[in-house]
Amino acid sequence: MRDCWKNRAGYNRVLMAVAATFLTVSATSALAQDDQTRNSAAELAIDAAIPRPEPANVPPPTPNDFKLDSAAPAPDAAKMTEKTAPATKPADVATVPISEPTKIETSKADASKTDSPKIETPKNDTATVAPAQPPAAATATAPEPAKEPTKAASNVAPADQPVADRLRDMLGAKSLRYFDRKADRAAVEKFYTAREYAPVWTQAGKLTDSGKGVVARLKDAASEGLNASDYPVPDFALATTPDALADADLKLTAGMLDYARQAQSGRMHWSQVSADIQYPEHPTDPAEVLGNVTTAKDASAALDGYNPPQKLYRELKAKLAELRGQGDGPVIQIADGPVLKFTPARGKKQPAIEMEDERVPQLRKKLGINENADDTRYDEKVAEAVRKFQAGAELKPTGVLDEKTIKAINSPKRDRQIDTVIVNMERWRWLPRDLGAPSIGDAYVILNIPDYTLKVMQNGAQVWTTRVVTGQPGVHATPLLTETMKFITVNPTWNVPPSIIYNEYLPALQQDPTVLERMGLRLEHGRDGSIHISQPPGERNALGRIRFNFPNKFLVYQHDTPDKNLFARDERAFSHGCMRVQNPDQYASVLLNITEPNGHYTPEKIRGMYGQSEIDLKFPTPIPVNITYQTAFVDDAGALQFRRDVYGRDATMLSLLRSGRNRDLENVIAHSQPNYVRPAGNLPDGVRFASDNSWSSGPSFFERLFGAPTPPPGPAGRRLQRRVYDR
Repeated sequence: MRDCWKNRAGYNRVLMAVAATFLTVSATSALAQDDQTRNSAAELAIDAAIPRPEPANVPPPTPNDFKLDSAAPAPDAAKMTEKTAPATKPADVATVPISEPTKIETSKADASKTDSPKIETPKNDTATVAPAQPPAAATATAPEPAKEPTKAASNVAPADQPVADRLRDMLGAKSLRYFDRKADRAAVEKFYTAREYAPVWTQAGKLTDSGKGVVARLKDAASEGLNASDYPVPDFALATTPDALADADLKLTAGMLDYARQAQSGRMHWSQVSADIQYPEHPTDPAEVLGNVTTAKDASAALDGYNPPQKLYRELKAKLAELRGQGDGPVIQIADGPVLKFTPARGKKQPAIEMEDERVPQLRKKLGINENADDTRYDEKVAEAVRKFQAGAELKPTGVLDEKTIKAINSPKRDRQIDTVIVNMERWRWLPRDLGAPSIGDAYVILNIPDYTLKVMQNGAQVWTTRVVTGQPGVHATPLLTETMKFITVNPTWNVPPSIIYNEYLPALQQDPTVLERMGLRLEHGRDGSIHISQPPGERNALGRIRFNFPNKFLVYQHDTPDKNLFARDERAFSHGCMRVQNPDQYASVLLNITEPNGHYTPEKIRGMYGQSEIDLKFPTPIPVNITYQTAFVDDAGALQFRRDVYGRDATMLSLLRSGRNRDLENVIAHSQPNYVRPAGNLPDGVRFASDNSWSSGPSFFERLFGAPTPPPGPAGRRLQRRVYDR
């Protein structure tokens, strides 16, 4: 039975082989009928029944597909292919009419694996068809050839691509040559990478409108009290190669970032000037500067926006231009050139001689000659204006424009007033951009130390002003700061600072043990051996009746004083650091009405609170307090005012500006701050001070007791080694 099934399986395999051979022969003979038409339905039906090869890359069947016995050795596929795939002859090809030209072609990779011929359709209406092959017993999909990665299209214009390639190289290891700050390098590299290193300021080698705006702003830096040489502008007209254009692009970017940083924060850090200055930091973000300036419609205006926006700063800028004789226009520099002079006429035989020079129109504008502004003649009017300038600049008034005169005209240091205006513009850069509190009409307090005045501002206008007494020069100087006033104390207690106890009261106690009692002061001893001296509220209190509190690290504040006579003096630098206010009851009512409009505070209401118990009046909204140092400012009438440099701040700043030590603000380390609690020197054995943060600017102990003058202060500008608590 087993043999029967075995014979039957072999018989079936034979039948399959015969059938396949029959189909192959039938298809070949049908295609071999050259130029014969097949019109009968029977023939068409037979053709439809014959399998046609698909256009897929399927290898043709081989004898292996029809093995008679699994035990038979497998023939070589390559040899069998050579024997069973004869070359196609023209006689073996049938011409078939088609409606549209088509083209079916296998890839080279597939052709190497199979013997399937190409099927192409010529451009005429007939197609050449290869003999049909029987379908494979088992189809296998050939792998598609690997595709090469497509390169993403660049957004950089072809004309700028060489420059972009150089920028990519320069922003690698060479970026330190252009940007010495780490934050700048990181921001610039990210910015240029995002734009595929396309140049920022040029297109096809030409300076863009944005580039022109930045160049103009950097060249006009002197009008803002800055130094144009700190922001060198590359000459794009000479940049004719990709290397030169890339170099100029990065240099202008570096100059722009430096300008924005110094315009906003200053050419020097306030900690370089004195240890008793503390303003909020507001540094620029280089990424923000890049995005802001490069996307602005007016790049020059966007870059100018980093200068202080305050009205008082803008007024100083206008006055600086007037001092230089330039009005509101850009800074004018007269170029070097030949000596110019005017020779007056000598009778009819020798007429006047007027030299001509292209610098004369600039000279006319510089010296304020509005008539014939574009005239290039060095005439009598120009010579007379030069003569007047020479007389004012301590030069020989010849009326001749020579090298010394040009240097004097161009030099901003020819006048002390110009220097003073410049350092005051610099100090404005330290202050916050928003001086007031928006929720209460941008209200704020501003106190100008050299002018000894305090002003309350709201909605851009002055609400109230009063006179103040400020700190003595030296270690008692009133600090410069910005803080917020949070509350007012009526009937304050004066807790005497340890420094005053040590420097003034202990020596007096050694001479007279009853002196504190006669002054109305209380002496308390702590269990740990410390001592504490205080003065209760009252008319004789060193702080007066009101104290205005704005917590700060210098422990200073504003307050009343029992000694009103000092307010009559023009210069009022007499305190130990705090600020004494002439009319504290009015000051308190103004501030309270701003922060609490429904409180209906009046000076009379404030005075009605005077007594022996402390009363704290808290502000619903704190008011910013700005302590400034303005030795030059424009008054309400529009006149430029100057005040004495009582603390020597101007001299220190001018020295820093001229020395160049202010250039790298990133590496500036603030002066170490003094200890404001512990007094200088060694205390007597067994004596300690109770911790206390109270300050006062009342008269000294010796002034109150003996009427003796305060010891002379130290030299102006002296670096603080310690802080004596104010009173």
